[in-house]
Amino acid sequence: MSKRMLFIFAASCGVIMLALCAIPSGAQSSPVKEKPPMYSYIANWQIPRPHWADIAKQYATNNAILEKDLADGTIVGYGNDENLIHESDGFTHDNWWSAMSMAGIVKVLDQLSASGGTTSSVLTSATKHWDLIFVSRYYNWHSGSYKGAYIRVGAYKLKADAPDDAVDTLSKNLVVPLLEKMLSDGTIVEYEVDTLAIHTEAPGNFWIAFIAPKGEGLDKAEAAIADTLKNQPLSGPAFGSMTDQNGHRDELIKGDGVYK
Repeated sequence: MSKRMLFIFAASCGVIMLALCAIPSGAQSSPVKEKPPMYSYIANWQIPRPHWADIAKQYATNNAILEKDLADGTIVGYGNDENLIHESDGFTHDNWWSAMSMAGIVKVLDQLSASGGTTSSVLTSATKHWDLIFVSRYYNWHSGSYKGAYIRVGAYKLKADAPDDAVDTLSKNLVVPLLEKMLSDGTIVEYEVDTLAIHTEAPGNFWIAFIAPKGEGLDKAEAAIADTLKNQPLSGPAFGSMTDQNGHRDELIKGDGVYK
């Protein structure tokens, strides 16, 4: 979430536990615990600009299948996004779905493939395409649909000497309490902390994402982060002590979706 640009620091390993222990116990109403794994399949597409208008038609076709899978419990959410910050070698659009099992993920993939949803003309026009499967044990959402929401994604890389449970430690003590507060006050409608379930990239990376239903939510989120850093001054160094600043990247995406 860096939005959450946040964390630009380095500290010794000794400072890590000091910083985390210094966070007030009142920062969260109850201890943060891991949840059952939630898997997410994300298909990234680099679509030539002349075909951007066509992608919505393909989304509508795919969504008819995904809506049935949502209704019968195969998946817990799905959506379609457009990238607002374009890079020369990056994606322009993505589509995704989340399930509480890998079986649910591949069932949908098989359905879309059988329907021709993965070989439509607009998708075959893509100049680049790649897929990712994430797993999250820290997530939450408000049930229902959203349209034209803003998704902030922060990609982070752990330092080579970070503890094995670094993502768990940061999630439980820093990230989730902050995101839960924003979820409860309506600033965001969903968040998750992801790692790769299928390692198509090197291990050691993790992602923090949240969905703000309106643009104002992005400013509120920045303010909440700044407030956290001000009131818990050791939280930033704790995050920075475990992550490599050079491995940090942000995304700003706009999309439609629904969670069960």
